[in-house]
Amino acid sequence: MFPARFAPLLSAAIMSGLMSCIVTCVATVRAVGVAPGMAAKWMSAWMLAWPIALVVLLFVAPLTRRLVAALVRSET
Repeated sequence: MFPARFAPLLSAAIMSGLMSCIVTCVATVRAVGVAPGMAAKWMSAWMLAWPIALVVLLFVAPLTRRLVAALVRSET
């Protein structure tokens, strides 16, 4: 288990990992089709995309939270 202070980092790592995995899979299948070697190409693309997605998400998440807070009404 991780201490609660790591929740934002863990959330960003999981979200960026899942999203980059899905997007690189779709992009790889679209580019090369379901063919021999496709999985290796996909994993190569994913390993490049995941750290980039994580860094971007860490910087963009606070801005996104502020934007969402500005766009929604309080329900109290």
